[in-house]
Amino acid sequence: MGGDDGGGDRNWDSHLRKLSNSTRDSNLANDPASDPSLLHSVKRLHELCKEDNSEDLIARVYPQINKLFQRSVSSLSQSTKSYGLLLLAILQFFLDFGEVVLHDADPSLRTFLRSCLSREFADPVVAEATLDFLNVNKKKILTSFPTLLPQFFPLLLKLIAWNGEKLEKSFMKIFPGLMMSHGSFLPLFPSLVDLPILVVALQKVERSSGSLIGSSIASIQKSTAPEMLLALMDEAYTGSTIADGGADSESEDSSAIDAADPFFLEFLKDENDGLPERHWSSPAMVTTLQAAINTPQSDRLKQMLKMAPRLLDVYFAISLRDVNDSLICALIPLLMLRNDTMFPDKIFSYEVRKRLLEFMLAAFQRSPNFIALLKKPIMDRLGEAYDSPAKTELALQLCWAIGEHGGGGGSHKDAARELFESLELLLYENLSSSRLGLRESALRSGGESSRKSSQSRLLCFVVTAIAKLASYHRELLPRARVSLGKVARSRMSDVRVWKRARDYLGLMNEPAICLSVLGPSRPSDGNMQKPGTVNWSEGDTKMIAHIPFYILGEQEGPPFHDFSFSDILPRR
Repeated sequence: MGGDDGGGDRNWDSHLRKLSNSTRDSNLANDPASDPSLLHSVKRLHELCKEDNSEDLIARVYPQINKLFQRSVSSLSQSTKSYGLLLLAILQFFLDFGEVVLHDADPSLRTFLRSCLSREFADPVVAEATLDFLNVNKKKILTSFPTLLPQFFPLLLKLIAWNGEKLEKSFMKIFPGLMMSHGSFLPLFPSLVDLPILVVALQKVERSSGSLIGSSIASIQKSTAPEMLLALMDEAYTGSTIADGGADSESEDSSAIDAADPFFLEFLKDENDGLPERHWSSPAMVTTLQAAINTPQSDRLKQMLKMAPRLLDVYFAISLRDVNDSLICALIPLLMLRNDTMFPDKIFSYEVRKRLLEFMLAAFQRSPNFIALLKKPIMDRLGEAYDSPAKTELALQLCWAIGEHGGGGGSHKDAARELFESLELLLYENLSSSRLGLRESALRSGGESSRKSSQSRLLCFVVTAIAKLASYHRELLPRARVSLGKVARSRMSDVRVWKRARDYLGLMNEPAICLSVLGPSRPSDGNMQKPGTVNWSEGDTKMIAHIPFYILGEQEGPPFHDFSFSDILPRR
């Protein structure tokens, strides 16, 4: 073997003896990480095995390295030393030579994540080494152990939440692997949106229990001492100080949170156990969010407020490229639910909502039938249009999608009718309400001018959606004329609203161009007109009086010169 004739560090036998002797040393046997030279010996033996490419040498080294791995895992909970680098070196040996010695690395990898990384994710050296290890072995891990990263994505999110932007580039390389499993795709989304809250939770745990390095949050979760858990949660999520033992504590914030409150357990878990429940009305959540608003933001939190939208960019891009329609369809209701519930930072909320709405519209563009399949959650969101500015914007975008894609397409007439009725209801509520349909919560959020502007903007989209939907499903035209007629005759609304309704009514009287202007931009039916084309055979007149004024540059009254429709819309 190549190692026998070498001197110095090429003498693999000396390194092997080092590992063997460590089992007989009582101190090292109980705490292998206390001797840094063991890490060097493991790495050197690994290098020699690769250089010599000798199965015999690998077979001789493996038993000692495997024993060292088992002893290290057993010593983790009692040691104050870091085991991360030592275990990563051993895992690299298992991955490189597992086929030679018939060692399945999957249990070892899971043991490392559960027993070691859960305790040391906050150690910047271990965190960086872990990401490097995962990147070096990414192809093998995704191929041979495809469920590993999806199962432990909450732990890896804790790692990046705590270590921040300095590890972002390395984390981004493994991030797509977290989405590989059907079981992780949906749960990953709310976890990404809630990364800033995870940072706040980890910081409060650190303030209450000390450094996160070496202390397993998972063990706190599974503690059989309810009093300790209750005290820790009280400290972490109400801002109160854990009592020193007397009944004379004067803290006004020491009200106890129920130990069964799922907020604490859910955010700090290490493994994916399905779609999480975010209890936004729980005392812990309300208190934590309020405290986050009233206290200066830490550097970690500031970094995560910037990183989370970038992670969502990657998540949504991969979703549109690689994820099947059934999962994307299931994701859209989650987007709607989370649109108004996220960390209360103005810039962060804007950036996240922008991405949620853009993805939702892109999904509808790719699969218009989603609108029909999701008619119930869509109608629910339309019913909440004035609960908050965020819900108003969501309803506005949904109105656009309904009209643009014909309520799901020509084959979904029942769904289109139900969506049309929801748009009608929203329209009539605004016309008949003396307070213009705005709830008290919306009134408090802005002034009169902002309130009216928001309502007018939404109503313009509702009117347009009604006109476009009726143009696509012509059996709805009579009802659309009634609805738009009421708006056109109403002087309660903003002038832009009733003028738009009047324009659409005129356009509906010109079937030659109605579908060309109001029809979908990408017809899904083979017999539908393409945008910008006119079916002259259906034209009753070539008068231009009813062409919408925005096409004519808002020039009302008689035409200012003679021209034909072909000057406006190309003839094909």
